[in-house]
Amino acid sequence: MELLPISTAHCRVERDGHLVIVTMDRPAAKNALSTDMLVGMAEAWAYISAEPEVRVGILTGAGGTFCAGADLKAMAQPSEDERVRRRAAEIPDFHWKGLLREDLPTKPIISAVEGYAVAGGTELLIGTDLRVVAESAVLGLFEAKRALFPMGGSAIRLPRQIPYAFAMDLLLTGRPVNAPEAYRMGLVNQVVPDGEALTRARALAEDVAASGPLAVQAILRVYRDTIGLGEQEALPISDALGWPVIGSEDAKEGARAFREKRPARYEGR
Repeated sequence: MELLPISTAHCRVERDGHLVIVTMDRPAAKNALSTDMLVGMAEAWAYISAEPEVRVGILTGAGGTFCAGADLKAMAQPSEDERVRRRAAEIPDFHWKGLLREDLPTKPIISAVEGYAVAGGTELLIGTDLRVVAESAVLGLFEAKRALFPMGGSAIRLPRQIPYAFAMDLLLTGRPVNAPEAYRMGLVNQVVPDGEALTRARALAEDVAASGPLAVQAILRVYRDTIGLGEQEALPISDALGWPVIGSEDAKEGARAFREKRPARYEGR
């Protein structure tokens, strides 16, 4: 595992082949969001998108907790790290980019959740594409209970991801939700034994990385580019992105590998 130089005091970014693991690393504060964390995450998402050999990312938290939401005091204070201060000034809206509200990565992100993933922690989970959650994890959008608003986009995204009544329950009551209930709602993909979220997320990441990267990225983009469109409006967008994938070298390799009964060796072209 290679520690990348874009890591910060509160965000560890590591690469292992096709995989990048982003760890929110402020366990004494239950990984509450800080400037150092959000800058590191913003840079990590940009790195994942830009690096051709990277196929999938994992977002997790250190110390048995995913993220307890925003630390408004820490987010208002300048970082002690000169590089982070400079990058905070250089990256437009780094808060929103780090929170997966804007400029989403072009590759899938899997969340691996242990412990608390509440308020901004749940908003981060909602911004990811696949979600693996430990059985004793606690999720929830607590903002309305505190007369606040979920600024990470969850009031828009959540009713598009799970049934409306479930989404309004979470958004309007601000109550905590356990992992089995989140699974029944369709909010998460897997509920796993405590301590195994990252291991299971890595196994899921390997499955994703074994798929054709052009196909995976096109599927993500079609979904994002056609939200709110009718089928007849959306199909031309799907065709424009899908036909180049069908004609790619990877598609030919996929057919060869199937005929030869061997794993495919995709190169993203």
